[in-house]
Amino acid sequence: MHDNLLASLPCAIGELENLQKLNVSHNKLKTLPEELLKLRNLKGLFLQYNELTCVPEGFGQLHKLEDLDLSNNRLTAVPASFSSLSNLVRLNLAGNQMKDLPAEITRMKRLKHLDCTSNYLETLPSELAGMESLELLCLRRNRLHALPSSLACASLKELHIGENQIETLAAEHLKHLKSIHVLDLKDNKLKSIPDEITLLQSLERLDLANNDISSLPHTLGNLPHLQFVALEGNPLRTIRREILNKGTQEVLKYLRSKIKDDPVNHSDPPMETAMTLPSQAIVNMHSMRSLKLLDYSEKQTALIPDEVFDAVGSNVITTVNFSKNQLNEIPKRLVDLKEAVCDVNLSFNKLPSLSAELCMLQKLTHLDLRNNLLSSLPEEMEALVKLQMINLSFNRFKTFPSILYRLQSLETILLSNNQVGSLDPLQLKQMGKLATLDLQNNDLLHIPPELGNCVSLRTLLLEGNPFRIPRAAILAKGTDAVLEYLRDRIPT
Repeated sequence: MHDNLLASLPCAIGELENLQKLNVSHNKLKTLPEELLKLRNLKGLFLQYNELTCVPEGFGQLHKLEDLDLSNNRLTAVPASFSSLSNLVRLNLAGNQMKDLPAEITRMKRLKHLDCTSNYLETLPSELAGMESLELLCLRRNRLHALPSSLACASLKELHIGENQIETLAAEHLKHLKSIHVLDLKDNKLKSIPDEITLLQSLERLDLANNDISSLPHTLGNLPHLQFVALEGNPLRTIRREILNKGTQEVLKYLRSKIKDDPVNHSDPPMETAMTLPSQAIVNMHSMRSLKLLDYSEKQTALIPDEVFDAVGSNVITTVNFSKNQLNEIPKRLVDLKEAVCDVNLSFNKLPSLSAELCMLQKLTHLDLRNNLLSSLPEEMEALVKLQMINLSFNRFKTFPSILYRLQSLETILLSNNQVGSLDPLQLKQMGKLATLDLQNNDLLHIPPELGNCVSLRTLLLEGNPFRIPRAAILAKGTDAVLEYLRDRIPT
């Protein structure tokens, strides 16, 4: 019964003793009848976007409840009886007026997702550390001045605490977050990041946008699983803008290169001696040995010389950078590096298509193909079962490449500034790891409401397309708001 004008529910609703799901979101409810508490088989209760100022004290009687959404009401508190909701898995309290959470809420031993975005929280109960099942915690847009020390939840994988007033981040804040995969700290007042960031060995995504950070610890580059770092809006002085513009992987490589000073004096031209072959003189051997990087970028060449590959010798190469050249085909000898290479940058070339050589790099996790002439991808890419990030921005795609739907390991797809006119939300939903989808500046005339079911998405960028719905005001509210808007418009 969502999206109506209901101001109340009849007491007789308590007679629906077998009811398992009740959706009365987007109405005008100010109170809930006590009889609602008789629905003992209820598993999903959706009350978001109403005018509730309180909920019945006996709410804990709904023992089978697994999913409860009370977001965007006028609640100032939740009853202590919530602690009896022992089967609750997801609790959404976003968009209310709560100044604190009752300690009893931490007794929900099965709770995995807790969303308290857009409230007035200044502290969190210390008992939160005992929530052993909690995996996702959203605290965006509150009044927190520090990362709560109570966040010692052993299973916490995602912490969204952006748009608060956090000024410091210290080792004691990080030491309990060793399982964290996503840490969102954007729009705070952080001035620095401690070296102890390396405690977060499972970290995959780090959002530091719009803080006051002037430098980053070099050891950040050593986090083994880090794939995405947002740094926009910081007064960074130690990293050149051209490096920042190249994206996360280039920033991390730069930080790694600064961990210890380069012992080689690059001011002198390399001398050819009995220990230095001519082929080794045309590539940076130090980068190859210390960073496992084969770099032959910005040469404006249409062909990668065999000498570049010969120089590799017995060195293990994990990263290849052939960007900013004039390549019109994939270098055939790229396959020589298939045993270890996981990151390939072929951006800013003139590639009209991809050949089999690239598809043989089965350990590939990151592939940068932006600013080429691509209009399709080969079916052989299905062999890239470990691919996590692909950048196809500024190419010539008119349709969403269908092969991408079958790459279940993909977490980031960047497809902005193409001519894509449609996408299949049902296939996107099957991509359970997809967290970032950038479709800005394409030719999308229609956004299918079913896209709202892609709940794994954390970042969805749609600006610059000719569709009229959702409106720009909805897009400006961010990914969660867009997905909820779309979900509410799925035909039933």
